[in-house]
Amino acid sequence: MRADENELLTRVGPGTAMGALLREYWIPALMPDELVAGGAPVRLRLLGENFLAFRSPDGQVGVVDHQCAHRCASLFYGRNEEGGIRCVYHGWKFATNGQCVEMPSEPPETDYKARVKIRALHVAEKYGVVWVHMGRRQTPPPLPHFDWDELEEGQQLSVSFMMRECNWLQALEGDIDTCHVGFLHLGAASPDDFEEGSINYYRQQPENLAPKYEALETAYGNLYCAYRHAGPDQLYHRIGQFAMPFWTMAPSEPMDHIRARAWVPIDDYHSMLIVIGGPRTATTLTKEGKPIAGTSDPIKFLPNTTDWLGRFRIEENPRNDHLISRDVQRDASYTGIQGIPVQDQAVTESMGPIVDRTKEHLGTSDRMIMLTRRRLLRAATALRDQGTVPPDVEDAEAFHYVRAGFAVLPRERDWLEYYNERRTAWSKGAAEPIERLARTGARAPEKAA
Repeated sequence: MRADENELLTRVGPGTAMGALLREYWIPALMPDELVAGGAPVRLRLLGENFLAFRSPDGQVGVVDHQCAHRCASLFYGRNEEGGIRCVYHGWKFATNGQCVEMPSEPPETDYKARVKIRALHVAEKYGVVWVHMGRRQTPPPLPHFDWDELEEGQQLSVSFMMRECNWLQALEGDIDTCHVGFLHLGAASPDDFEEGSINYYRQQPENLAPKYEALETAYGNLYCAYRHAGPDQLYHRIGQFAMPFWTMAPSEPMDHIRARAWVPIDDYHSMLIVIGGPRTATTLTKEGKPIAGTSDPIKFLPNTTDWLGRFRIEENPRNDHLISRDVQRDASYTGIQGIPVQDQAVTESMGPIVDRTKEHLGTSDRMIMLTRRRLLRAATALRDQGTVPPDVEDAEAFHYVRAGFAVLPRERDWLEYYNERRTAWSKGAAEPIERLARTGARAPEKAA
């Protein structure tokens, strides 16, 4: 990768090509319970811009420029009142749509509040998240939909946030890199830890650490399959997704599972992982009834602060070496770092705030990462140079019936054919099948050894 390409992919502030692309989409920004009606506002940084989020006493959410339009004092210190937030410097008050509604420091004859408005983002509350749209269009596009309305009866939608101290793209790329699972997360596991002949996520990974790959473009992003042997007549497939512009779906659950992850840039050097979906299944245990060392430890969060970077931070971070234990690394777990999300966070943060991709040496296991970079580069430059907005911005249906997961299939079975059959079942026949397109450079998979 050239340095200028890396710069284009990673920089997201105002005036950047990637920033312009991301601003075309709805962005999950806050947990609803972060905003209390009539309570304290929240500092919110997104794509390198600073905003203030608050919920007025009537329950309406506003996400506005954090500075007052009068003398630029921060509205974080403002009073959350009925009808808006009031700057404590001179009393100017702004509604959730950014309109100045009171200008008490001006006499009536020079009051000009009707002509003053601070920037306010479009806001929606749905699927357990407060969403914002940062683009300039008057009417935002439809919200993305990953079938969250179609969870099975009795299942509740689960939402979580976790900040990562690195650029959004290197965080995202870790989630479409399925090869690392057999090392970083399951390096302490052995096939002998499980019942002979058992088929599960944990046994097949350490049994074959170098799977074959296929990656394809889709209407919504990219799709990949990593496949490895699972006995003389079967292959174990891991099918995962990238959906524009920052969504991933990892193959850590059975194929029908509904769960999507957003890798939202806070700024060029920090990102927020937002996970929305059905509940996770139970951890797979060894034949002795124990989890794999280091994989199941609970995540320990620090208390949120009011700082721009003070939300949803975990205890393990670069300043304490992610609490790595060299003794545990030597005697028990592969990494000495406890918990799969923390292991992911440690390696992507270890690359630095923005990784220099000109130093990389990629292989076939990086096929999905390469395809995703090309997809993002093409979309960002097309928007910048021709004004071409990606079609999935306007078409929320593109995100329907998109799933990830693992499956064991007969060796001669085509995985894409299987996946399309599942899509047909999920959609009751409404979903268009995904096809192999020659222009993506994708090849039919070789038979795994």
